[in-house]
Amino acid sequence: MNSYSVRTLVEAMGGDLIAGRDDLMVESGVSTDTRTLASGALYFALRGDNFDGHQFLEEAVSKGAAGLIVSSSGPNLPEAGEVPLIKVKDTLIALQKLAKWYRKQLDVIVIGITGSNGKTSTKDFCASVLGQRFAVHATRGNLNNHIGLPLTLLEADDDDEVLVLEMGMNHPGEIAPLCEIAQPQIGIITNIGHAHIEFMGSREAIAEEKGALGRALPEVGTLLITVGCDFAEYFVSRTPARVVAVGNGRGVIRAESLSSSEGESSFDLVIDEESSSAVRLKVAGRHMVNNALLASGAGWALGLSAAEISQGLCDARLTEGRLRHFERDGISIFDDTYNANPDSVRAAIGVVADLPVINGSRRTVVLGMMGELGRFSEDMHLQIGEHAARNHLQVISVGAEAGRIAEGAKRAGGSVVEHFDRYEDAARWLKETLQAGDTVLFKGSRKAAVERVMNAVFPQTTN
Repeated sequence: MNSYSVRTLVEAMGGDLIAGRDDLMVESGVSTDTRTLASGALYFALRGDNFDGHQFLEEAVSKGAAGLIVSSSGPNLPEAGEVPLIKVKDTLIALQKLAKWYRKQLDVIVIGITGSNGKTSTKDFCASVLGQRFAVHATRGNLNNHIGLPLTLLEADDDDEVLVLEMGMNHPGEIAPLCEIAQPQIGIITNIGHAHIEFMGSREAIAEEKGALGRALPEVGTLLITVGCDFAEYFVSRTPARVVAVGNGRGVIRAESLSSSEGESSFDLVIDEESSSAVRLKVAGRHMVNNALLASGAGWALGLSAAEISQGLCDARLTEGRLRHFERDGISIFDDTYNANPDSVRAAIGVVADLPVINGSRRTVVLGMMGELGRFSEDMHLQIGEHAARNHLQVISVGAEAGRIAEGAKRAGGSVVEHFDRYEDAARWLKETLQAGDTVLFKGSRKAAVERVMNAVFPQTTN
């Protein structure tokens, strides 16, 4: 964040300075976590269901906080000396108000990315593509919610020219406030799947929520969607911006001559019938190609050439746990453990299923439970198991809540199907079974922690 006086920031967030000097400068941005608080940063004492940042005010002072943002209903406040103490009605709302104000101070292009799957990978591709010409600041990890997006925006400064911001949700009414803060000029809707359907109720409701991004764009903006999206006409009808469709073999921006190997995807990037360039992604999967094409659309909207876009895609490195490919002892491993929903699991299964069987090599998927499916959970776990078995894969489900996956695989006639409640038992089976030449995919929701199995079988996989 650029440097501002306490007085300016207090006015921006609508707070009251109740102690300390208002002429001190905030030099190191903002923080909500004293464990990573930098000296010279504002500390926001947020409250959650299981934590209260007001308990760490003294630690924030000891670490050199430039000011403390506290709730008007907070506990007794510490002696902070000259450290400014700023009281607000709600510290989270104050953080969001400050981010909204700060966005208006920046002369930047903002790209907002939402969708059921692929947000982080698309963000990574966008940052790499646009980094060929611009200074880019992008969401770190998955800081994409009502707290993460303001923090990401407040990390930017005057040197940045483009901000690439993920916008996540799991309940109705969450995307529009993020758009109000970020004020995007370019929007990307990766897809509409079943993620968070427990809280949303239907794909139509999910499309309505994700579509808030398109509705927030200006007339001179651009909305990027995928060819064949079930809700394409709906998005077109509800945004004032230009809509550009991308896809494999179809669309203004498209991939032609697509081919995939274990850890790569190659294709010819064709843009508006006028230019093309060869692309070689460091990741496999048709869904990843689609994410790369959406990022290509952002580059095209900002005037990059096909050659620049292609180079950015080739250079892109994806966030950990997004279909990362590596090898150990001749075994090919796909680490897609970050999260899972029915659509992303099907896409990952497709990557493994597309690989050829050579000299009797075996293809195995190790799957954990998928969260936030509500009344759809049982059927969707069964369907995933059936889908994997019908693609002639060995199916291993891990964790009590994933048992329906194995049940579905058996119902579909899977030749090798195993279920383990305990991670240790699954790891033991894999160690005894996998051989050089085999391929194995690890995939599950965050709660499933399938990486525990992967790391037990293949230690130090992050090195």
